[in-house]
Amino acid sequence: MTDQRQEPTDAEARRAVPPVICYPTDTLPRPDLSLYRAARKTARPLSAVTVPPRDGRCFRVPAGHFFRITCREGAQVGDLNLWNAKDLSERFYSGKTRALHGSHVSTGDQLWSCFPFMRPMATILQDTLDWYGIDEFGGAVHDAIGTRCDPYTGRVLGGADYHYCCHSNLTRALAAETGLSLAEAEPNVHDVLNVFMCTGFTRDTGQYFMKASPVRPGDYLEFFAEIDLIGGLSACPGGDCGAEHTSDAAACFPLEVEVFAPAAGALGDWQSPALNPYDRSHGL
Repeated sequence: MTDQRQEPTDAEARRAVPPVICYPTDTLPRPDLSLYRAARKTARPLSAVTVPPRDGRCFRVPAGHFFRITCREGAQVGDLNLWNAKDLSERFYSGKTRALHGSHVSTGDQLWSCFPFMRPMATILQDTLDWYGIDEFGGAVHDAIGTRCDPYTGRVLGGADYHYCCHSNLTRALAAETGLSLAEAEPNVHDVLNVFMCTGFTRDTGQYFMKASPVRPGDYLEFFAEIDLIGGLSACPGGDCGAEHTSDAAACFPLEVEVFAPAAGALGDWQSPALNPYDRSHGL
């Protein structure tokens, strides 16, 4: 192990090189938000699920329907997983969603599925926290950068088991929804969209940080389902995540998921996005 090297004489010039956006989105297909919003006006409630504090639940959303995650009682963040209801191997890909739309998502952004499927799974239609923007610390809401609190990292950092972290909550919820065993369900749990969570990276050390969520009762994040979905949502044991994200001491509250069905014909000839057209030959 050696000390940090002395800066080269051209260090400032190297730092001053301007950034280049990795994935320009000028040609990215855009969802028809006006069509979705018109259909939403006549949509009727279809089902609702309450996610208890420090626990998880699954819900199903047919393609072309809407689902809303609502804070009802107190500031609470949620960890969201999405799967293709017909094939669990197609699941939300937070990394590619982040690369295309940014570290935090809001109205008009889409949640993309993993390779080799890579297509939109859901489109954000409404976000009552879209006013928050990016604060003075670099924090913003609804992040696609955090992984989920889990018992494995807890073991590494604290040496104790905690079974009501978001990873375990989602594992139990998926097992209950599908009939899979815990061992079969767990590999399908994946990196999440942190709904309502306010996060960023520190400028000095580059560490992932969280701060108390600005969410309040009545706030919601609403989506349009682009394909048939199973959703999994955990009401994080950190509550608003203003102090810690795995805790029996934090004030925690339930979250509600509502599903809405559009009126017949409201979406016209809309169809689910096709699977990614790449031929998977990989140069051979």
